Amino acid sequence: MKEVSVIIPTKNSEKFLAKCLESIKNQTYSNVEIIVVDNNSTDKTKEIALKFTDKVFNKGPERSAQVNFGASKSNGEYLYRVDSDFFVEPNVIAECVDKCENEGFDCIAVHNTSDPTVSFWAKVRKFERDMYKEDNLIVGARFWSKKSFDAVGGFNEKMIACEDYDIHNRLLEKGFKIGRIKSEEIHLGEPKNLQEICAKCFKYGESLICINEKVSIQRQLSPFRKAFINHSCKFVLHPVLGFGFIILNLCKYYYFKKGFQGVK
Repeated sequence: MKEVSVIIPTKNSEKFLAKCLESIKNQTYSNVEIIVVDNNSTDKTKEIALKFTDKVFNKGPERSAQVNFGASKSNGEYLYRVDSDFFVEPNVIAECVDKCENEGFDCIAVHNTSDPTVSFWAKVRKFERDMYKEDNLIVGARFWSKKSFDAVGGFNEKMIACEDYDIHNRLLEKGFKIGRIKSEEIHLGEPKNLQEICAKCFKYGESLICINEKVSIQRQLSPFRKAFINHSCKFVLHPVLGFGFIILNLCKYYYFKKGFQGVK
């Protein structure tokens, strides 16, 4: 049984970290190494992490560097990046390994959806995210063979947003085969209000000056997506969520652009 190293970057993650780590411990696949790479947390993040693994490290400045560092400390033949506010369904790792070992894939894109119980805006984000389940553009592999991860040099450490799109594109450019599975990740740390979303988009916009040179990522950031046309019936069936989707995306792109223009 091949070993899988799960790498979790953290930063003041005490609210959801235990649930995340429990979901990793409860995977049906047993040969799992858990690596937590913390970025100078001031809460109980490290204390919680040490209850689940002795492989807890400190590294910054952002999550791309943290994941790369975790990969350098890993023993597994496969790597799986999981953010600290995600719950991972029990069969995710088993399905990923099976796809790689038996169907010849090098990497796997695990669909992540939103926890709709958090807020109305979390429901809207789930409404949008679930349109991307079979989309070949809005997707990012987070489970990799160590060989493929090393071949592309891991994450671009200059990036703190859209780094998953970037590595996904580079993996495809190198000819690695990327598959999908049915089981999902669930994002627990959903925003409770629109202000939180706007602030996050502004921050991401500020950080993405390097994206200007990355045409493939610019395509993935486009608001005009085929997935919306393919799922147009959902806007009719769920008009309130559809209206929320329009408001959400207008705000997202406005504040993203505002943040990006602020550093140009």
